[in-house]
Amino acid sequence: MADSPSLGKRKSPERESLPETSESKRMSSTRTCVHEVAIPKGYVSSNEESTHGNLASPNYTGEMAKAFPFVLDPFQRVSVACLERKESVLVSAHTSAGKTAVAEYAIAMAFRDKQRVIYTSPLKALSNQKYRDLNREFSDVGLMTGDVTISPNATCLVMTTEILRGMLYRGSEVLKEVAWVIFDEIHYMKDRERGVVWEESIIFLPPAIKMVFLSATMSNATEFAEWICNLHKQPCHVVYTDFRPTPLRHYVFPMGGAGLYLVVDENEQFKEESFVKLQDSFVRQKNSGDGNRSGNGRASGRIARGGSSTGGSDIYKIVKMIMEQKFQPVIIFSFSRRECEQHAMSMSKLDFNSPEEKEAVEEVFKNAVLCLNEEDRNLPAIELMLPLLRRGIAVHHSGLLPIIKELVELLFQEGLVKALFATETFAMGLNMPAKTVVFTTVKKWDGDSHRIIGSGEYIQMSGRAGRRGKDAQGICIIMIDEQMEMNTLKDMVLGKPAPLVSTFRLSYYSILNLMSRAEGQFTAEHVIRNSFHQFQHEKALPSIGEKVAKLEKEAAMLDAAGEAEVAEYHKLKLDIAQLEKKMMSEITRPERALYFLLPGRLVKVRDGATDWGWGVVVNVMKKPPAALGSLPSRGGGYIVDTLLHCSPGLTENGSRPKPCPPRPGEKGEMHVVPVQLSLISALSKIRISVPSDLRPMEARQSILLAVQELGTRFPQGLPKLNPVKDMGIEDPEFVKLVNQIEDVEKKLLSHRLHESSQDKEQIKNFQRKAEVNYEIQQLKSKMRESQLQKFRDELKNRARVLKKLGHIDADGVVQLKGRAACLIDTGDELLVTELMFNGTFNNLDSHQVAALASCFIPGDKSNEQIHLRTELGHPLQQLQDSARRIAEIQKECKLEVNVDEYVESTVRPYLMDVIYCWSKGATFAEVIEMTDIFEGSIIRLARRLDEFLNQLRAAAQAVGEADLENKFASASESLRRGIMFANSLYV
Repeated sequence: MADSPSLGKRKSPERESLPETSESKRMSSTRTCVHEVAIPKGYVSSNEESTHGNLASPNYTGEMAKAFPFVLDPFQRVSVACLERKESVLVSAHTSAGKTAVAEYAIAMAFRDKQRVIYTSPLKALSNQKYRDLNREFSDVGLMTGDVTISPNATCLVMTTEILRGMLYRGSEVLKEVAWVIFDEIHYMKDRERGVVWEESIIFLPPAIKMVFLSATMSNATEFAEWICNLHKQPCHVVYTDFRPTPLRHYVFPMGGAGLYLVVDENEQFKEESFVKLQDSFVRQKNSGDGNRSGNGRASGRIARGGSSTGGSDIYKIVKMIMEQKFQPVIIFSFSRRECEQHAMSMSKLDFNSPEEKEAVEEVFKNAVLCLNEEDRNLPAIELMLPLLRRGIAVHHSGLLPIIKELVELLFQEGLVKALFATETFAMGLNMPAKTVVFTTVKKWDGDSHRIIGSGEYIQMSGRAGRRGKDAQGICIIMIDEQMEMNTLKDMVLGKPAPLVSTFRLSYYSILNLMSRAEGQFTAEHVIRNSFHQFQHEKALPSIGEKVAKLEKEAAMLDAAGEAEVAEYHKLKLDIAQLEKKMMSEITRPERALYFLLPGRLVKVRDGATDWGWGVVVNVMKKPPAALGSLPSRGGGYIVDTLLHCSPGLTENGSRPKPCPPRPGEKGEMHVVPVQLSLISALSKIRISVPSDLRPMEARQSILLAVQELGTRFPQGLPKLNPVKDMGIEDPEFVKLVNQIEDVEKKLLSHRLHESSQDKEQIKNFQRKAEVNYEIQQLKSKMRESQLQKFRDELKNRARVLKKLGHIDADGVVQLKGRAACLIDTGDELLVTELMFNGTFNNLDSHQVAALASCFIPGDKSNEQIHLRTELGHPLQQLQDSARRIAEIQKECKLEVNVDEYVESTVRPYLMDVIYCWSKGATFAEVIEMTDIFEGSIIRLARRLDEFLNQLRAAAQAVGEADLENKFASASESLRRGIMFANSLYV
């Protein structure tokens, strides 16, 4: 339990700060850090207090393992003291605050004490960069990323977190010599797809190994430390600072306007007067006829992405102004890779480098491309970049060729790139600051909608502004194309970072590995019970208990006279609501509902307890599987664009409009809101005509008047489609459900209280009491409902799947098939072992094997129609059939799986042709002409594919399939050439 008596927590009695006079100490409160420590019950420290301080106030006075060429900041000094105590520490600080110094100190200690240390990072690219930096500093450094292994016996090993988890599963001998593991970017643990890798690695680490966690600022750092303390029965310190070495000034630039508005100064004070002037500038633009903006929520999202010609010229204007004011280097963040490139290309008239700098760029460029084959040096993606780089302009995003991306990073670090157009991935990892950061928009597409970026995302990116020791202040410029509410802007710039929330899930790979371990210490049950997810659930229970007590007090105070009659009436209303919910879940199944969801149809929308009222259907579209992630979607993944009533002005903050039913005397507005199919709670018989262009406010307001007029005409409620008579649903169970609803409705209409105007206060009182009691029941059930039980049930169902597919026997003993699946974590382990054992791979040559295996690797989706040659079409069909069978088996075993979505999201044939031709010897110039997918994305997929094929080879070897082993080895060998596998410039 999170609040177990075995867990103590001590807070340092005072904030740490620089040794200054008491007067200046008060003035310099920004340069402080907070230190806390979670301590297991009964823990006794063996450290000498005179040298190490105590648990509550660590202070190291001994000889340092590493000397720094600068005076350590308070948070670095406290962190070093914790490390010298040989205790785990979480360092939570802003980008560029200097967390790397803490990691380097832990490495220096390992070298001093003749022990080994592991440095993990979330991405291969970051691991390569970190390897270069650490190798310069310590020399005895190795690298393990899945596609590169250098000096695996080195004292300091840099690796991706997946490699560490694999070593822990297989009980690697290396771990016996490791004293420290450094987890860089630990906030990655909230990543929906990969977060579980961090969680499992931390759970499996032997208690003798101590950990260093480096994180961007997070609001629940103490909770994380308590979990580590609870899990490993060792102290875990938290050192938190929100100190920025270089303070930031935040400006807003209204697109289409002129001039910058300072909204937050270097002391983090919000400038309300300046904000009011900014809002006025939009009003002036609008009045001068330049502010014709769409009221349609989806359309305005598109405009906000900065793709318009105005956006382009505004960016040109800003970059030019930055250079004239000597505010370079500048990073211009955009959330679209194509827009990054377009913006960079639009700078053709600007040149920021001197002749000497141009020569230096050419020299670095020439040396970098020397590692490529002759034919690859002339690729358009390489040739087009040099003229830009010579002028001090560059692009950085995940779709670039890796060599170009690394070249840009190196030139930027050398000061030879003055204006860098980048996506948000540049804000991760190594410290590459600039003087100025520009946001081309405040909205990003998150796979579901265009939304305002969160404060955590803003903190990460804006943290690149301001170079320590070079700039007195960093400058952030936010471009916006519509008015924002003051609080929205305030929350984005000054908001608190998001808490770290567990995304723990059970994978077949983990379950099989745990089942096949010889020692019984780590079972799936053990992992579930010790997960951060379970810890957070149990920690929340006391606050739920407090809420229940508060509600029970309210219930006792509510008047309940004449309760029996009112209770009966209220129960009828609740019964109808429950039955209608059940009926709607059947009606809104895509195969039934889509035929009726035509433009103009009136639909009622409800989200949980919130009734959004009646709206009008505009359009229906299917969400792509990428937007759905791995979670099942109840509405088959359909989105219904619906005109709904919203409070006036709610779209002005740039976020999705918030619908609400009209209130008496309120003048509202209609906006198009994307609504999940499952949120529709009623379909009306009525359809009205919808104007073809909904951008003008008048067009949408005419719809509002029509809906209000219908409400007056039908005071008892709009006529609904009868699911049996109108929609033709004849399923006997469903007809029975509809009849049940009709019976309850008759009872409700004939009830004495239905038309009675008496006892209104009594009914209101009782209804509130009923709501309170219902909420109490829900909260109590949440307290009873153990997350542990949920996971246990899921574990049982997944074990049934593994039995049905032959991975384990009736006693849970891992069989041959399971032993193969244990070695595969890059692609869907169940599906690929199915192909290995059902003979699909046996009938293919190594080129077809490489092409088919590419379907397992997640990557960019092509927008082009896929036309496959015959030698690939049949294997793809077999793969899809196997995926369907596995999805159906999972469904039979009571796992929430949508069969079509599983097949669509698991089988990704977008680069089959490209990989097939590359495997057969085509040039890179030839294969990139075959697809609209970015070159860098193709290379990233090919390298992950090579890793996957090597896992398949190891799996085939483990089960004695020599022919398959050779086939996978040949497929891997056929990929490993040319620019696809060119060495990193960092390695």
